[in-house]
Amino acid sequence: MAAHPLPLPALHASHAGSWARAVNCETHGISKGEAVMSAADTPHLIVNAPLIATRLGYPDLSGLDLLELFAFIHPAKFCVPTPKGLAHALGLDEPADGSNVPEFLQLAAGELLARCEKEDWAEREGAWSVLQSLAKLRWPWAPVLAPHIRQPEKAERWLFARLPEWEEVPERPQPGQVNLPEAVILDELEYLTGEGAERREGQRNYAGAVRNIFAPREKHARPHVLLAEAGTGIGKTLGYLAPASLWSREAKGTVWVSTYTKNLQRQLRAESRRAWPEKRADGSRPVIIRKGRENYLCLLNLEDAVQGGFGGRAAVVAQLVARWAAFTRDGDMIGGDLPGWLGTLFRNRAIKSLTDQRGECVYAGCPHYRKCFIERAARASAQADLVIANHALVMVNAARGRDHAQRPTRIIFDEGHHVFDAADSTFSAALTGQEAIELRRWIIGPERGSKGRRRGLSARLADVASYDEAGGEAIEAARDAALALPSDGWLGRIAENAPSGEIETLLAAVRGVTYARDESGAADAGYGIETEAAGLEGNFIELAQNAAQALSAIRIPLIKLGVRLEAMLEEAPDWLDGQGRARIDGARFSLSWRIDTLAAWEALLGRLGGPADPEFVDWLAVDRNDTREFDIGLYRHFLDPMKPFANTVLEGAHGVMLTSATLTDRLAEGRDWESAIARSGAPHIEVQPRVTEAESPFDYANNAEVLIVTDVKKGGLAGLAGAYARIIEASGGGVLGLFTAIRRLRAVHGRIADRLARAGLPLFAQHVDPIDTGTLVDIFRDDPRSSLLGTDALRDGVDVPGESLRCVVMEQVPWPKPSILHRARRAAQGGSAYDDRIIRGRLAQAFGRLIRSRNDKGHFIVLSSAFPSRLLSAFPKGVPIIRLSLDEALQRVASGVSCVADERQEDTPV
Repeated sequence: MAAHPLPLPALHASHAGSWARAVNCETHGISKGEAVMSAADTPHLIVNAPLIATRLGYPDLSGLDLLELFAFIHPAKFCVPTPKGLAHALGLDEPADGSNVPEFLQLAAGELLARCEKEDWAEREGAWSVLQSLAKLRWPWAPVLAPHIRQPEKAERWLFARLPEWEEVPERPQPGQVNLPEAVILDELEYLTGEGAERREGQRNYAGAVRNIFAPREKHARPHVLLAEAGTGIGKTLGYLAPASLWSREAKGTVWVSTYTKNLQRQLRAESRRAWPEKRADGSRPVIIRKGRENYLCLLNLEDAVQGGFGGRAAVVAQLVARWAAFTRDGDMIGGDLPGWLGTLFRNRAIKSLTDQRGECVYAGCPHYRKCFIERAARASAQADLVIANHALVMVNAARGRDHAQRPTRIIFDEGHHVFDAADSTFSAALTGQEAIELRRWIIGPERGSKGRRRGLSARLADVASYDEAGGEAIEAARDAALALPSDGWLGRIAENAPSGEIETLLAAVRGVTYARDESGAADAGYGIETEAAGLEGNFIELAQNAAQALSAIRIPLIKLGVRLEAMLEEAPDWLDGQGRARIDGARFSLSWRIDTLAAWEALLGRLGGPADPEFVDWLAVDRNDTREFDIGLYRHFLDPMKPFANTVLEGAHGVMLTSATLTDRLAEGRDWESAIARSGAPHIEVQPRVTEAESPFDYANNAEVLIVTDVKKGGLAGLAGAYARIIEASGGGVLGLFTAIRRLRAVHGRIADRLARAGLPLFAQHVDPIDTGTLVDIFRDDPRSSLLGTDALRDGVDVPGESLRCVVMEQVPWPKPSILHRARRAAQGGSAYDDRIIRGRLAQAFGRLIRSRNDKGHFIVLSSAFPSRLLSAFPKGVPIIRLSLDEALQRVASGVSCVADERQEDTPV
């Protein structure tokens, strides 16, 4: 039986207009001003309040957001946060256009409330109790929901009593040494692809090559390394899962597959179900997604939030997260089954505050330790056959993992073209105000009435201090020395030329030198600025030495404390039980990486004023956003970050593969394997990798065209915006627009969004719409008439096959940012040839967004009056490349991809 519409007023606003519907009345169009007045006077049914607020220009908009209701009734269930997406999630007919949305909202609200009254409502447990808490918080939906949720006969258990505990299991033996026959791998591949599936020779050859990384290692610290380039459509995921699943089954070992994007992690989880069951006979999971601890819900933070630690709207979202925590698969809040839009609905950092952002975990000292999602994932990964992780986690785990037995030894780096960037970030050092203040807070704890459960070393290790005099003295010495680190308000004091302590004083000098030397013009434009850490005056060197001494005064007592903790574990007192040992072991781990951080900062400061170290690139920077300074610091990066990657990741592994559709640079004469091998890190440990390649089976020649538009003037915003609008109109939506500068993106969006919306072509944009990137892509994928503007995050890892993506438009050639780090690497790796390699890689990745399946067709457009011909080899062989005017490009886009060869004007060199 159909649900009755909820008799409450409803409101919808888009770039095309605003509409309202009162109870038992017809929908009517209204102005933005009328919509704002109506919403301010009476709570209305809406969908995605932050987005509607942006459309109306009314940031204080509030009302009855159906997404909040959906998150309460169906926690851990996916829903695209639009009226159309909500219709799909509820099985209702989608509204035809904006004017039909208010009526739909009343119907959808009635449907959601009706589900609460059904006996088969799967998420009933805990709903009544959470609703009582939400009513006390004056959640607008609470009085509406109350009549529809009956009070249970027995009191509901508290969330923390319902969550299951993880159990200790024996350490997994080291894997067996096996060789995988190629024929057996191909049989496994046929099983995974399914009966009747198309037999792809490229995929079979690829799977056969992957088996080499699972062969027994022949020399210590010399792993098998494979570089495998597989074009889009090869089926590389199943190509490597076939030998991986065989090896894990035969050797009883764990394979790690590392990705750069969350989208690929979700895809891998789905594909892995072909090779492994959801659960083993003993209930354990053979496949685990593992992320950094900052991605998971911290139960201690949640308990603090729901018991009064949060106030206002943040307290409401904490209760909704508590609902989700009872039904989540693994507690992953960032990219897992918590809706990505939930945090943005509440316009604050409440979601991040519920994770362990600052490394403040007390491990076994936590009352929820045995139910902890992070600990559960870590233990499950040690017993898993397949661990799906990200590049940064794999590198950190290899560099400073707590348990050597859990460090990955068979690793597949998918999206392998990003391993260099991930290593560059992981193995760098940054002595900044933000990093230093976090260290201060970790050591000292709350100061001057600050809220929250954060505890300093003294509180976390109070029992150690009372039992071990030397340990207690080390804690106090570290606490006293940490007072030299920046404290709250440090940026304001530096701006007023009144820094406090040695580190703030140094950062003030960094700021002064950076501004004095800047010649980029970035300061006037509101962007961050930087300068080399060279040619510094004597006074600056003296300040750096004073700061280094202050850091050393912190590091030395932390080392002493680590020694005392280790002694306590070796000669444990009678009162130290198993949980206490685990807590102290966790504290030792936390200490060790902070000691390493301090040592890296001291080394960075110690080099200032001396001869340059050819292995490193050092610089000073002031980070700014729209003219607002948010950080100041000194930075050190490896000139080649693949050296520490090789020493920490490759040396400890037995088999490693880097794979991608764009692993190599595409030169006119063919693939550049030499540079790909150099960027793999293998030469640093004297290993010669195997290489293999598989061409894409897609017919690019007939399904895609590259159009280089030569008459859009560079730097002219009006012309750029007009070109984007006309291309989107000609394509009928389905356009992914890629920008190299956020300001130009915002300017273009602001000029054309209303015009396109009135034509029924919704336009969304990163850095404009208050929606996270993953959700923006979900919205784009869900509506073939929508278009999406974005920056680098959309150039990689966006998988939108079919009609929803028919055209990719780049505003210009994606030149590398001329930073100090880039300049150093450019000088070391061939000058302009290094630039060209980066650009071709970016073009290839962007083109890869266009054709995702065999039946996809589309255009790739670059707005460039002088696109260098040497970059054209980035595109697949055979794809037509045409230089033409904007009007000519619009004709081709409007008519679709032409398959008539004689209609094409092939590119001529510049």
